[in-house]
Amino acid sequence: MKKDADVHPDYHQIKVVMTDGSEFTTYSTYGKEGDTLTLDIDPNTHPAWTGGDAKLMDRGGRLSRFKKKFEGMF
Repeated sequence: MKKDADVHPDYHQIKVVMTDGSEFTTYSTYGKEGDTLTLDIDPNTHPAWTGGDAKLMDRGGRLSRFKKKFEGMF
């Protein structure tokens, strides 16, 4: 395997700032040594990671047909 410095990205420490203001240090290929990554979406509070209060919106479409088809099964 070729050992060339240009092949691999620079892996260094950065500071990550969450949306609530909390901070932590991690290693990343983002930016350069000592840079700060400020998150726009916080994985501690965003519904994509927490599950949120997802509601199924259906107006007589696939969900309604599925429920009607399998209503007595479960």
